[in-house]
Amino acid sequence: MEMKVSIDSHGLRSPPHPDWSALTLIATNLLTIVVAVYQKWNLGTVMWIYWGQSVTIGIFNFIRMWTLKNFTTDGLKMNDQPVAPTAASKRSVSIFFLFHYGFFHLGYALFLGAMDRPSHDDAWLVLFCTASFFANHLFSYIYNQEDDAKRKVNIGTLMFFPYARIIPLHIAIIAGVALSKSAWALVLFLSLKTVADLIMHAVEHRALGKRDG
Repeated sequence: MEMKVSIDSHGLRSPPHPDWSALTLIATNLLTIVVAVYQKWNLGTVMWIYWGQSVTIGIFNFIRMWTLKNFTTDGLKMNDQPVAPTAASKRSVSIFFLFHYGFFHLGYALFLGAMDRPSHDDAWLVLFCTASFFANHLFSYIYNQEDDAKRKVNIGTLMFFPYARIIPLHIAIIAGVALSKSAWALVLFLSLKTVADLIMHAVEHRALGKRDG
């Protein structure tokens, strides 16, 4: 978990304070674990919640890309041509990401639908937990806006990072579906997912470019 440290006017470090976006991410994952165990869900049902989290990550990533003010395109190519750091390029890259990520999750939803679907009684709880992840990522987006404004973000890194964040998590959970025969196994896999979520959260905030100055 990230710890933010500020420096006062005398050049001394003030006491560190926690990364509230990471803490709310922990709370949201714990909420999902508690609900899943209480309802005796299988991992197939829980996967719908994390599918919703993945969609949410994509939505806020698109918004971040579309609203970038200070960015670089170093290393990014489209049609084997370097991408210039212009407003038009930013829009093109953002729209490409939106469609590609959207179709990826459409296929993912079809896969989940064939594997398992929440019952009518569970559907509202799945939606509630999914909405909690949306609220968490909305808070994280707002909470980190000031820091984002001070960074020069590589838009190529920003475009590809959601895939790097979600694919390992979902592969691990899918692999665990066949092994989850008890509540303890469910808690174990969802706890590992929470830890991976936090690690990737920290990596993301360190990887997306440098601050100016």
